[in-house]
Amino acid sequence: MPERRPRPAWHRHPEPQPDPASTPHPTDRPSVVQASLYRDGRRVSSPATLADTFRQLREHPDGMAWIGLQRPTEAELHSLAAEFDLHELAVEDALEAHQRPKLERYGDTLFVVLRAARYLDAQEEVEFGELHIFVGPDFLITVRHGAAPDLSTVRHRMEETPDLLALGPEAVLYAILDAVVDGYAPVVAGVQNDIDEIETEVFGGDPAVSRRIYELSREMVEFQRATRPLVGMLHGLMAGFAKYGTDEELQRYLRDVADHVTHTSERVDGFRQALTDILTVNATLVTQQQNAEMRALAEAGFEQNEEIKKISAWAAILFAPTLVGTIYGMNFEDMPELKWAGGYPFALLLMAVVCASLYVIFKKRDWL
Repeated sequence: MPERRPRPAWHRHPEPQPDPASTPHPTDRPSVVQASLYRDGRRVSSPATLADTFRQLREHPDGMAWIGLQRPTEAELHSLAAEFDLHELAVEDALEAHQRPKLERYGDTLFVVLRAARYLDAQEEVEFGELHIFVGPDFLITVRHGAAPDLSTVRHRMEETPDLLALGPEAVLYAILDAVVDGYAPVVAGVQNDIDEIETEVFGGDPAVSRRIYELSREMVEFQRATRPLVGMLHGLMAGFAKYGTDEELQRYLRDVADHVTHTSERVDGFRQALTDILTVNATLVTQQQNAEMRALAEAGFEQNEEIKKISAWAAILFAPTLVGTIYGMNFEDMPELKWAGGYPFALLLMAVVCASLYVIFKKRDWL
């Protein structure tokens, strides 16, 4: 097996150190996260405003501007579009957000949409963010919608390796792609843990597990929408290596990112299938439990009916002598049996015959 090449510096994850040059200027608008100008892979200035960034880039045409924005205003994006000749359709997409991952080329400007993800341990859910990237010959603009991804770490890593940063905006784009894809790994681990817990809850009979399965399934649908198009996008970038003269080192690392995306996409597909299977198993178990409860209720009802039959039968048997005794207990002078010597034995015999007859009838009908 060939020896694996070391990954570039943007794959390392050192703790970012505070940089005085990166401290936002008090006059910055909240949407401008950071604007920096680089020459030969090193930061030469951190303009306080977009206007200063435009001016300094014109003064140093051999430099590269890296502008980071978060939920920019329409005026800010239009000023960027006017300065860097951004296509109006790409600007419209960046303003509206809610786009699917895609890769489009407008002249010498590349427009990339990415969906980042992060796992929230406290809520046990996946949060998605959206990132729009404009890549030109001498500039790179990132527009974030959401908390993820945190591009400050990417900027620090790239600034620590000026040789890579000197390769231009394309190297920064690949570093951002790598950061977004690396961010999927904790999400995959968190979702795998959730699925393991759900399986335990399903077989433990937790009634609330169905809702959790449904919510996680919806998150996996969103995760699929974030990862599946990214596979095609990276292959599209790799297809243009020869045409656009991509550095060989960057080619190798982009292939590595593509491998990670493919692996993540396959895992997400597996998660969704696993959740579908778990939901089916849970529905089967719930149906079986309901059937068992219905059967128990039916058996209880049957037993109650049998008891009612017995009570009714004995009530009827006891009612017969009571009825005869009641009739003979009436003190009328014209009752023929009052003067008959055998009247009392006859009454007792009549009671016994009626009770015995009812007992035999109820016995044959399994009421007793």
